Amino acid sequence: MSTEPLGVGVIGMSWVAGEHIKSYQLNPHTNVVALAGADAKRVSAVAAAHSLTSVKEYTRWQDLVDDPAVAIVSICSTNEAHVAQAVAAAKAGKHVLIEKPVSLDLSGFRQVEAAIVASGVKSQVGFELHWSPYFQSVHKMIDADLFGRINYAECDYFSGNWEQWYGGYHWVKSKERGGSALAAAGCHAIDALRQFVRSEAVEVFAYSANYTGVMEWDATIITMVKFANGAIGKVGCALEGNVKYTFNIRLHGAKGTLVNDKFRSTILDPGLEGWAHFPTILPDTPEVTHHPFPGEIDDFVDAIRNDRPARVDIHDAAKTHEIMFGAELSAREGRPIALPMSRR
Repeated sequence: MSTEPLGVGVIGMSWVAGEHIKSYQLNPHTNVVALAGADAKRVSAVAAAHSLTSVKEYTRWQDLVDDPAVAIVSICSTNEAHVAQAVAAAKAGKHVLIEKPVSLDLSGFRQVEAAIVASGVKSQVGFELHWSPYFQSVHKMIDADLFGRINYAECDYFSGNWEQWYGGYHWVKSKERGGSALAAAGCHAIDALRQFVRSEAVEVFAYSANYTGVMEWDATIITMVKFANGAIGKVGCALEGNVKYTFNIRLHGAKGTLVNDKFRSTILDPGLEGWAHFPTILPDTPEVTHHPFPGEIDDFVDAIRNDRPARVDIHDAAKTHEIMFGAELSAREGRPIALPMSRR
């Protein structure tokens, strides 16, 4: 195993790029050596904000990918750019961390997955809530069999007033660049549903609507999922209206129930009449500074150094994306969609 730091290049000087940079700076095995963005002044400002005095600054992401000092590429650009950048980086032999969504359609996702497999590089996809302390606590409860097998689950992503708080609203609202409610944000809730049910999705059905017109795509969608083990789940996603950011988690099993930060379990106290509460930090803000990026980056770097799959590699992320693409197709065509779509 090499002791030399891995050179990191970050594409897209977005809000989330700053969290990637800070997390790489915290990791003892990485060194941010290159930044790329269309606006040279913005690239310089990001470099200065993170005290990157010797970093290379590019206005063409292709130049960053071609830089021999770059071993890892973090893709933090707008959604529609991810496929071309990820494919190019993988073909150049760079390990890739791709912010969600990997692609806005199944065809693009397959291109990225094929490039990663062909090159043999490591991958991680930006579902950073895997490292949320709250999520980790819930997993420990499931592992301890407090709820029994999860038979029904709900995971919701509600967040309104994007035009007021999100700096990327001008691009995310468009169909071409933002894609959909699930691509823009709701896929985090799909990923959470998969984590907690712990079974493969076999069918999806969805309804969607655009009530306010603040987005070019349907900003409200409800997705129902059937799993191989018989469990069923629901993902609610509304990115319009005066809605405070809310990430609900509800899990039901024969032995217990969890609703956000409260739970019941016959294993712990069969006579409990009310709810038991546990102190935790809920994922209750869209602010990326609140999200557990260091854990995501550390897992990715360790996967590279020890030649193992990252926790949320391209193959794991494919399952979340297929539910997303299936839900979007179901909402358009008004019919259930069998999963995985790639084998239809």
